[in-house]
Amino acid sequence: TPMLALILLFAQIPTPSPQVPPNMTPQVAPPQNAPDAGVPPVANSPLPAKASPAAPSYEGLTTPRLQQIQQALTRAKIDGWLFYDFRASDLIAYRVLGLDPAGPRSRRWYCYVPARGQPQKLVHAIEPHALDGVPGKITTYSSWRLRDRELGGLLRGQKRVAMEYSPRNDLPTIAQVDAGTLELVRSLGPEVVSSADLVAELESTLTPEELASQARATDLLAGVIEATAQEAVRRVREGHPATEAELRDFAKGRMQAAGLTEDGPGVAVDAHSADPHSRATDGVAGQNSLLLLDFAARLGSGPHDIYADLTRVYFLGDRTPDEMARVAASVFQARDAAIAFLEQRVGVGKPPTGAEVDDVARAVIDKAGHGQHFIHRTGHSLGTRGHGDGVNNDNFETHDTRRHLPETCFSIEPGIYLPGRFGIRSEVDVCIAGGKVLVRGLTQGEVPALIK
Repeated sequence: TPMLALILLFAQIPTPSPQVPPNMTPQVAPPQNAPDAGVPPVANSPLPAKASPAAPSYEGLTTPRLQQIQQALTRAKIDGWLFYDFRASDLIAYRVLGLDPAGPRSRRWYCYVPARGQPQKLVHAIEPHALDGVPGKITTYSSWRLRDRELGGLLRGQKRVAMEYSPRNDLPTIAQVDAGTLELVRSLGPEVVSSADLVAELESTLTPEELASQARATDLLAGVIEATAQEAVRRVREGHPATEAELRDFAKGRMQAAGLTEDGPGVAVDAHSADPHSRATDGVAGQNSLLLLDFAARLGSGPHDIYADLTRVYFLGDRTPDEMARVAASVFQARDAAIAFLEQRVGVGKPPTGAEVDDVARAVIDKAGHGQHFIHRTGHSLGTRGHGDGVNNDNFETHDTRRHLPETCFSIEPGIYLPGRFGIRSEVDVCIAGGKVLVRGLTQGEVPALIK
């Protein structure tokens, strides 16, 4: 029939190949056995494609983790650790218990981990699965009256209970529990003590593999800082000085190419360097500029990838001005004094507190007449976050009387900032490992003049 003939005619017309949209190229998967498949080379690749970060892994409260907590409680002579949360108000609790804070939890929950025995959980009746990753007995409540009764039963006979509480709010990173909840728990009988030392032990102590991850990240990050400084030099010599934003983009590209997950590279020029947290982007790194580079990154985004955090300063001219050199000398001396103090105290088996380390560095800068220009702590804990839960070198912003622990890492970063003029900061990473103090990252002895 005519209709059949028409169908057969259309069937013989060839189908055109799919068109590739403009500015797009077909993606061909590399052979699985190809060397370095999918890894962009560092050289000649300032802005490679960024690899997708691995999804966080939440194991819950495993048996080894529970044993760690209970051993720490026993050593501290504490009956148990009471975790409490309302809508992710205490992220430390989630980290210690190995839980995903993004879970559906709109009601208050409590988890008591005793020094001996199994954990006990108190959750709302409409969210009975809020603590499914934690072993132990579960009790539900619905009304506040029932909550008070069940919580009282859970804490009956307990004398000293740790919570995320800091006396006088000396350590605000630990002070996660609200005053009303503290009043409630105290009214039920126990003395509430701070979990600060427990958190430091459980959250900042690193395995050999994690220490190695931090060392590798530090080496790679130091290379990126030097490459960024040389990029600034190249741009000056070519007559097209880079802005802070351009150098920041360059650094991000190099970090990605090196396999580092960056934390927002800090680039500050001249007067912007006098602002420790400057996010200005319009400064120009031109001839005779001071360039401060503060970079933090880690090798991936997994649960065992530990941050490196380094700061260096450079002068983009042929001779560093005398005043800059003098200020820098005081900063470097303060850094070295803090490191020497750590080495001496760790060497005799008496690790110092974070407050003591801060005092040593601050005394050097005070003596140089710049005490009022040192406006932040001497350093912070390093972990899977740039600012971890361990001991901070601080007796200025906070009062950290916790002692440094074996197998931990932290920064030493004194600075002097002259508003409207320039700032100098020197940051290195320090790890206490194997009974020794290990300094990671290039320890600058001067502000190098890079353009001769």
